[in-house]
Amino acid sequence: MSTQPEQGATPEPEPARERRNGPESAPEPPREPAAAPGYVPVLAKDEPAEASRAPVRRFWAVRRVPAAVLAAVVLGGAGLLLYDVAAVRADHSAMAWRRSLADELATRPLDDPWVLAGAAVAMVLGLWLLVLALTPGLRSVLPMRREHADVRAGLDREAAGLALRDRAMEVSGVQSVRVRTGRTKVNVRAVSHFRELDEVRADLESVLAGGIDELGLAHPPALTVRVARPPRKG
Repeated sequence: MSTQPEQGATPEPEPARERRNGPESAPEPPREPAAAPGYVPVLAKDEPAEASRAPVRRFWAVRRVPAAVLAAVVLGGAGLLLYDVAAVRADHSAMAWRRSLADELATRPLDDPWVLAGAAVAMVLGLWLLVLALTPGLRSVLPMRREHADVRAGLDREAAGLALRDRAMEVSGVQSVRVRTGRTKVNVRAVSHFRELDEVRADLESVLAGGIDELGLAHPPALTVRVARPPRKG
């Protein structure tokens, strides 16, 4: 016996289906696999390390000798002046040098040659002290590239020159080499007793360029190579 819905009756609504591909529910992004215990992330070659992005500056000198000399001069002058002032307060006569200096300062005009010379000397000493205070010094130490943020390294200019000299002596045809290493430039003078000078110069430039790169300096200096024949005897 079949039953049919009556005419005019409202059919029951079907259960709503989930819209999986609709705009309201976007697909979840794929999750990265969890790192295993003891996993250490490795930086790619294209991603520079934090230490390499940090600026590399020169090393600051301690400058113990200028500081000790200046401290000794100031301490001696202040002590002598304080002793003379205390002696005058105790009803004693002032020292002859202070009376003479006071008389000279009171009587000499400002355009006097001795006054101008003293002012020039004081200005030069003051500028020298300012230069020492504002410049890093240690010109003989070349800063190297920083591979780690907490480690700074430097290379002595003489050691760098010796390393480059040893590399240059390995070139065929080179009899002697003189290397002068500066902060921004390396001057190489070589003497070749055989082979063409252009060939020796090209080999030296190639070898020394690789040697400078292997030194690991933060600011590689420019290279200048000169090759000559040995002087003739007689």
